[in-house]
Amino acid sequence: MTNNEQTRIVVLGLGNMLMADDGVGLSALARLEEEWFVPRHVSLVDGGTWGMNLLPVIEDADRLLIFDAIDRGEAPGTIIRLEGNEIPRFLSQKVSPHQIDLREVLALAELRGTLPRTMIALGVQPARVEMSTTLSPPVQANLDQLVRLGASTLQAWDVHVRQGALARRHIFPVRDHAFAATAHA
Repeated sequence: MTNNEQTRIVVLGLGNMLMADDGVGLSALARLEEEWFVPRHVSLVDGGTWGMNLLPVIEDADRLLIFDAIDRGEAPGTIIRLEGNEIPRFLSQKVSPHQIDLREVLALAELRGTLPRTMIALGVQPARVEMSTTLSPPVQANLDQLVRLGASTLQAWDVHVRQGALARRHIFPVRDHAFAATAHA
């Protein structure tokens, strides 16, 4: 096993597929899984709207790549890249007042001293977050670019990804993350 394979890398898709553009993070994760070869030592995790259940996933990662809808007030469909401390300010708007958002999860991991050493969030400025199972046209138009940017980020981390569905993977839901971590060890 190489040093890179010992580095715990997690690609985390966030959002709600029932809320239009809020589901772009999950769409990007699925597209990465379907159209790119990603080595098995990289965990692909469907974080959905799991809130505080994401804490162990985040704490287990050395490097964390997040796909999500990111609202920075840009033109709809704009690709947005955030690093490190920029991430908590812009990620995961609450769809419900009862929802725990990623900002709170990251704050707890920071308090516990368990934040990943490298965090990058990639997303698209949503056009609409409302009941719908389809992405808006400007977000859908940039989905492939978002996935390519994710693949480029993994390549910059010395992960050998390549386009082509050479080895279809299973995306683990958060509840199965512990299984995923041991299955690929």
